[in-house]
Amino acid sequence: MFFKKRGWKSFAVAGALTLALAACGSEDAGTDGGTVDEGAGDDGAAAETYNWQFVTEEVQGQVQYEYAAEFAELINEKSDGQINIDVFEFGQLGSEVDQVEQLQNGIVEFAIVSPGFTGGMVAEGQVFALQFLFPDDQEVTQEILNTSEALNTHLAGMYEAHNIKPLAFFTEGAMQWTGSSQLRTPADFENFKMRTQESPLIMESYRAYGADPSPLSWSELYTSLDRGVVDGQENPIFFIEDASFHEVQDHMTISNHNNYVAMTTVNPDFYNGLPEDIRALIDETVEEMQPRVFEMQAEMNEALLESIENDTANPTEVYELTEEEREAFRELALPVRDFFRDEVVGDEGREMLELLEEEIAAQQ
Repeated sequence: MFFKKRGWKSFAVAGALTLALAACGSEDAGTDGGTVDEGAGDDGAAAETYNWQFVTEEVQGQVQYEYAAEFAELINEKSDGQINIDVFEFGQLGSEVDQVEQLQNGIVEFAIVSPGFTGGMVAEGQVFALQFLFPDDQEVTQEILNTSEALNTHLAGMYEAHNIKPLAFFTEGAMQWTGSSQLRTPADFENFKMRTQESPLIMESYRAYGADPSPLSWSELYTSLDRGVVDGQENPIFFIEDASFHEVQDHMTISNHNNYVAMTTVNPDFYNGLPEDIRALIDETVEEMQPRVFEMQAEMNEALLESIENDTANPTEVYELTEEEREAFRELALPVRDFFRDEVVGDEGREMLELLEEEIAAQQ
């Protein structure tokens, strides 16, 4: 297996470094962003090298970090060493919100961002919190993420207005539930303290099931599950295992109720200030990474489901919802789309969702 296991415990010890690390060398930054060094080329002419920073919401061994590390290696090779990218795992430069602000302010050039953590800023990004919206087929879902005009033009433009430029959307796999008790029917969610991201729509989705949603950063989640501060959570399988959540949860439901969608993003001022050939190289590399990251998440989710099932030291009851059981949740989830249209977004958001629904229907 290509990924390196890195649990939450080693991440927690690392803590958050100061922002001075991110700003290091900024006095020498070029007008096109990042740090630019000039050296003599083979013909004696000055040759620029670029030193950029890429921050993720996950740690080594998890999809986002491994994606960013491979992206950095690939673009370094393609540029013959002209472009160097330092990749930071979650926690090294602060919380999810801190990282978004660093991207907006140009302290870091690239970031992988989960729309759920930016729902208060770009309300339309909460569209990914709508459960049972995308097809069950992961490959079809990724194709929609790759080609959707609703997402890659309309939603991307909304983020760019906030100084965040999405370059690509990708799934990290289907979302599953874990709990201190079984989660097979909506009745099981009654008064269930469900950890969510800081997203009004995600919270509304769980209120529709009767749950008590509790927003938390994932850095607090293991301890909160262990102490009973919250009763359960949702994440792709690879994240559940790698963050060791199954150690403090007795039940896991294969619900496939949603996809964990992330965005590869760049600071637009930095990006727009780059030479055309460098921008083209970035775009080309982002496109090449789309099938690669799909492979990564598929391999990780399959392998780590087996790891959870075979972990006799931390036995977890794993069960898969039947189509009849999923339908009970789907019926409760559908009205949340009206909440999105009427309470969360304005006309542009409603039009985006309508277009996205048409694009999804065309793929089914």
